[in-house]
Amino acid sequence: MRYTLLVIIFMVSCSNNVKPVSFTSVAVNDIYTDSLSIRAIEIMGNSLAFAANKGTFGTVDLNTTKVRSNIEKYHTIIPEFRAIAHTSTDFFMLSVGTPALLYKTGENGRMELVYKEEGDGVFYDAMTFLNDKDGIAIGDSVEGCLSIIITSDGGTTWSKLPCSELPKGIDGEGAFAASNTNIVTIANEIWIATTSGRIFHSTDKGKKWSISQTSLRSAEPTEGIYSIAFYDNNLGVAIGGDYTNPDNAIANKAITKDGGETWQLLADGNIPAYKSCIQFIPGTKGNGLVAVGFNGISYSPDMGVNWQELSEESFYTIRFQNDSVAYAAGKNRISKLVFR
Repeated sequence: MRYTLLVIIFMVSCSNNVKPVSFTSVAVNDIYTDSLSIRAIEIMGNSLAFAANKGTFGTVDLNTTKVRSNIEKYHTIIPEFRAIAHTSTDFFMLSVGTPALLYKTGENGRMELVYKEEGDGVFYDAMTFLNDKDGIAIGDSVEGCLSIIITSDGGTTWSKLPCSELPKGIDGEGAFAASNTNIVTIANEIWIATTSGRIFHSTDKGKKWSISQTSLRSAEPTEGIYSIAFYDNNLGVAIGGDYTNPDNAIANKAITKDGGETWQLLADGNIPAYKSCIQFIPGTKGNGLVAVGFNGISYSPDMGVNWQELSEESFYTIRFQNDSVAYAAGKNRISKLVFR
């Protein structure tokens, strides 16, 4: 018994001395290059799906790096895709501007148009699925409220929520179609980040909404929240800034620990400044964060309190495969990132 107790004490003592993983560098290897602007990627099993401008979409086999790509046109229109999503059986992509064109995988491997919207101000920014049936896409404000479309049949049909069912919008409020990460879902909860620095929150798949105001600066049209991420139902982060003034780090990062009800500024005035995408690093219990932008890759080991600039490599969006490997996309490329 005494021996067992000593072993337990030794194990506890050792475990208390274990230091969390800390990155000091990142290796960047391009796995796909083309003359494209790629702002939407998703890891789907052993493949990385992507969609871009010039109507281009496709997949990268993460084992072989083999690329399969195609071009989707709508009559004479060549769409620009900045939002994608997937279920266990289907892939979806959504274009910006009018007409908004939402496609899903159809018969014989071709994409099928399942939603179209035309009109002044139509501009969709991001989309995701809560499960295999319920999905949501968000866009800029039209006629007094944020544009939100939903599906409950796996993406076969989509309907737009009327303004009577949504919070009142702010003039000019929208979202940035920069990285497909201004919307997050966990179980039945949804969080949406806007250009006005506001967070829309629903706990019932979008039937009812509440709003919290962050302190992220949003006075200029190019300011606001560009990206949010949630580790769980309580811990979340937001990042933004101004891509036209990318060195300004004042009031551009915030954290919530109560599910988005309240937000506190992070590393105010310190790096990183403008970023278009932020993600939690898997396996770090919510401590590890990586943020990317056209101005480089930044890393925090402590929930955003302190940051390091790991690279000047330019990317718009990033997704983690595990605790040290991620895939990022940007101007003319998709790359594999290995953090060390």
